[in-house]
Amino acid sequence: MSEDQKKALEQQLWNIANTLRGKMNADEFRDYILGFIFYKYLSEKMDIYANTILKQDHIKFRDIKENTKQGQEYIEAIKEESLEKLGYFLKPSELFGEVAKRGSGNGNGNIEKESNFILEDLQKILTNIQLSTMGTASEEDFDNLFEDMDLNSTKLGKTPEARNEIIAKVLSHLDKIDFKLESTELDVLGDAYEYLIGQFASGAGKKAGEFYTPQQVSTILAMIVTTGKTKLKSAYDPTSGSGSLLLRIARQVKEVSNFYGQELNRTTYNLCRMNMILHGVHYRRFDIKQEDTLEHPQHLGMTFEAIVANPPFSAQWSANPLFTSDDRFSQYGKLAPASKADFAFVQHMIYHLAENGTMAIVLPHGALFRGGAEQHIRKFLIEDKNFLDAVIGLPEKIFFGTDIPTCILVFKKCRETPNNVIFIDASQYYEKGTQNYLRQEDIDKIITTYKKRITEDKYSFVSTLEQIRENDYNLNIPRYIDTFEEEEEINLDFVSSKLVAINKELKATESEISKFCNVLNISTPF
Repeated sequence: MSEDQKKALEQQLWNIANTLRGKMNADEFRDYILGFIFYKYLSEKMDIYANTILKQDHIKFRDIKENTKQGQEYIEAIKEESLEKLGYFLKPSELFGEVAKRGSGNGNGNIEKESNFILEDLQKILTNIQLSTMGTASEEDFDNLFEDMDLNSTKLGKTPEARNEIIAKVLSHLDKIDFKLESTELDVLGDAYEYLIGQFASGAGKKAGEFYTPQQVSTILAMIVTTGKTKLKSAYDPTSGSGSLLLRIARQVKEVSNFYGQELNRTTYNLCRMNMILHGVHYRRFDIKQEDTLEHPQHLGMTFEAIVANPPFSAQWSANPLFTSDDRFSQYGKLAPASKADFAFVQHMIYHLAENGTMAIVLPHGALFRGGAEQHIRKFLIEDKNFLDAVIGLPEKIFFGTDIPTCILVFKKCRETPNNVIFIDASQYYEKGTQNYLRQEDIDKIITTYKKRITEDKYSFVSTLEQIRENDYNLNIPRYIDTFEEEEEINLDFVSSKLVAINKELKATESEISKFCNVLNISTPF
């Protein structure tokens, strides 16, 4: 698929999404349109897989007569294999295309006049997808995936008929799009899904930070944690959001064996699981949990080769004294303050980091220099453990919902350059806009500088541990990179002569005005 075709598809999907825009806010109609796209994906995967099984019988899955004895035998056999291979099952009558056809009535395309009532069928089908997984290995991964799609919500329409009409219209439009799922070379639907998530994030204001990291930042984090590697055993995000960071890692290497994540927000947790499946990540290869990562961690005892996170900036947490005996925090001697959990996330990630792993976390700039417990934790990580590998300053206004400048901290347990830490000030390298944007050349410059550990005037500095020690473990970037621009020297003699000349002109002008005032017999203003 060409770039133009890809953009056309993205625009087409966004136009369909906007069918619901007038009914509800961006947060709400996001859940519906992404849910419908996911349902279409599951249907098409089911249809393709079932047809490969039925190929030797020379029949198509959609043509099976479900109410006949032979049809029931086919369905049971396909269901058993589908649950093992795909993790779920849909009957021929439950496929997206079949429901879309029923919704458009007699098929003449005049949905408004000819739509059949499909709401009850559709709600039952979405429930059946989950029920088909009960008692199987995929049960947890499909549990309540469609719970945010309330088809009886009055936000879709005041009457059942009005709701049916809008949903039938959306399904009909989506049914006309070919996502080319049979092409293993393309991830058209995955790309389109990521595009839509990004579009919703840009319109969701402050809440967007709960589920989406801008693609440019995701790319930087992914490139850093995959440096020097082509395969990863595991990737982990303790604040996984929609899963975009984990999936970005997968684009940087040939293979990631397993993905792990944890997400507090239930709706976003559902979105993350959908996103994984939709990008072709088999249900056995991801383990996403829904809980508070700091208070109730779900992967204790496990270590991961690549860890990325964009946690909520300076979030509150309990800082319960009981955590001082928690393996994640006990060795530091102090907990991160209750009002700012930034370093609690760092400590949590360090605990999960494999000896050969790399972690990269986005934090607010304050985490670099705040004192108290945070300074104590920084000192421990640098002086006692020597885990800090890089500090990267990012521009302001590149994250949804906040204008503050941010930074990336990179940690490794086994560092290739144990005697120094590289500081990069990328805060002035971006494209301005309502939402500032890192261009490809800005990303490339950051990554090249990080990998080669280059000192560049006003951009980067390779600091010794002694220099960090002298700064009392304050990592504020201006302490290491001088970005001061000298102003051009002012020629005071020239300025003085200009002022004399201006004064002469002023006096001449005043004299002329006085003459006119005398002629007019009025008082002069001087």
